[in-house]
Amino acid sequence: MRRVRAASVLFGGYQHPTQMIAVGFGLAIFVGTLLLSLPAATAEGQTTTWLTALWTATASVSLTGLIIVDTPTHWSVFGEVVIIGLVQIGGLGIMTLATVFTVLVSGRLGLRARLFAQAETKTPTMADMRKVVRKVVVFSLVCEAVAAVMFTARFMIGYGESLGRALYLGVFHGISAFNNAGFALWSDNIMGFVGDPWICLTFSAAVIVGGLGFPVVFELLRSWRHPGRWSVLTRITVYATLILLVLGTLVYLATEWRNPGTLGRLDEPTRVLAAFFLSAMVRTAGFNSVDTGALHPSSWLLSDVMMFIGGGSAGTAGGIKVTTLGLLAFVIWSELRGEPKVNVGHRQVPEAAQRQAVVVTVMSAALVAFCTYVLLVLTPLNLDRVLFEVIAAFSTAGLTTGITNDIPPAGHLLLIMLMFVGRIGPLTIGSALALKERARRYELPEERMIVG
Repeated sequence: MRRVRAASVLFGGYQHPTQMIAVGFGLAIFVGTLLLSLPAATAEGQTTTWLTALWTATASVSLTGLIIVDTPTHWSVFGEVVIIGLVQIGGLGIMTLATVFTVLVSGRLGLRARLFAQAETKTPTMADMRKVVRKVVVFSLVCEAVAAVMFTARFMIGYGESLGRALYLGVFHGISAFNNAGFALWSDNIMGFVGDPWICLTFSAAVIVGGLGFPVVFELLRSWRHPGRWSVLTRITVYATLILLVLGTLVYLATEWRNPGTLGRLDEPTRVLAAFFLSAMVRTAGFNSVDTGALHPSSWLLSDVMMFIGGGSAGTAGGIKVTTLGLLAFVIWSELRGEPKVNVGHRQVPEAAQRQAVVVTVMSAALVAFCTYVLLVLTPLNLDRVLFEVIAAFSTAGLTTGITNDIPPAGHLLLIMLMFVGRIGPLTIGSALALKERARRYELPEERMIVG
């Protein structure tokens, strides 16, 4: 009886699952801020300012990777462990961890606990959430372990690191890569490995797999040989991801081929590798093998679009998600053809999903526009750099043109809020504020409006 009451206390008091998600992430950021404020968290044993600690904790939990202090020189080993621990919490999700805890405590899940776990993992049904959570945790840890082994082997064989140091670097970057976090233990991120396929492709593979989303990955593992059986979610996610990867690589190659600050200084095979790496990272991960501040303005614009789109749903990626973009594309196509229903493959998409895609996109664009305007008022910086920084924070991509430290404290607080909202999602925030859904018990007369 006590175990059941413990589970009820853990999830009780909240009328909507998304409320608990917001509170859970906020609590993780609060605890992370306290730990990073300790003198033991810094390399010099000094207390970090609360704003720096809050920024770093938020960037870690939200998987953003934007930094205002140099990670390898400012933080001690304890501080780095706190950062990667917060990354792991943000990646798996507060509600997934809470569900695991509830299973261990109570031995079973009630309806409310299942609702919370479903809200975090975004699984289409609530059938045995224990299996879903177990699969999410095991798959995440396995992918992180594989990436860690690849990194560890390379650092030992190719760069002469000791076993202990190589293992530490491997585990840290394995977790950071799979969770699309963008934190690295080198001052230039991973620019020193721009010509190393082993390092760059391992980062890319971990980021792409983590960004696809757990429902898509599990379906691919079951039926990757039979694309005709894929769900609408998997089809849109896989095809949109492939298109964006190829398109981004080609455009970056075209615009940066002769740029001496980025690809122009590299040999031709390395240029292709660097362009592919940038295309894979820019949508959510935040790692960079070339100086993003030296990109051509047209590449910044492409990066803005890619970051805003982000990765797959229910994964470690940010942005409005490729599924949202894909669904909007099908809505537009159906409207242009005069079709009353939206069909993807041999399935009809519900109107509720269409409205959700529109709401997420419009809310996100409005939030980005508002924050960009505020930062332009607070700073003398150019629009292209400010817009890049704002979208990088909202999409949890974590890339920067180098202006992060030029922003005043008020601007940092604004970006902290943006990283938090970007991790949880505008629609989740809105749902959390609406304590309960209200169903209209009557319908008003219909009236046509002029559009356009």
